[in-house]
Amino acid sequence: MDFNAAPGKQEIIITREFDAPRELVFKAFTDRKLYEKWLGPRGLSMTIIRFEPKSGGGWRYVQKDRNGKEFGFHGVYHEVLPPEMMIDTFEFEGLPEKGHVSFETAKFEALSGEKTRLVIQTIFQSVQDRDAMIQSGMEGGMNESFERLDELLAEIKK
Repeated sequence: MDFNAAPGKQEIIITREFDAPRELVFKAFTDRKLYEKWLGPRGLSMTIIRFEPKSGGGWRYVQKDRNGKEFGFHGVYHEVLPPEMMIDTFEFEGLPEKGHVSFETAKFEALSGEKTRLVIQTIFQSVQDRDAMIQSGMEGGMNESFERLDELLAEIKK
């Protein structure tokens, strides 16, 4: 995974390739049963409270660690164009005060050989918000999630 957070900018650009067709990778982001199998670091349980992956829909999930500490996340889907793109907001409820909303665009690009390139651009309201998300462990959590997604995609393709 390429995690690009240039100093002084309000954005993070994440690029990751998957060994699966674009339609299947997109489905893993929009099918509730698949989504809950791969999202989040290992060792955390996941409870999806709201999941409406369509233009105008909303989402919320809570992850819980082994000690019972909960991490909540929520947002709104602004545009969903299967299997090409998703635009949504994202808010980590664990930051000290509310209102740290970021704007995410995920593009799913079909590559030759039944592969997919995913490019996620996340724009934060401030450099401080972006840096707080990085310090919360965002990169490690995304890496682990994408490793789990690789495993799930390989299992589905069998």
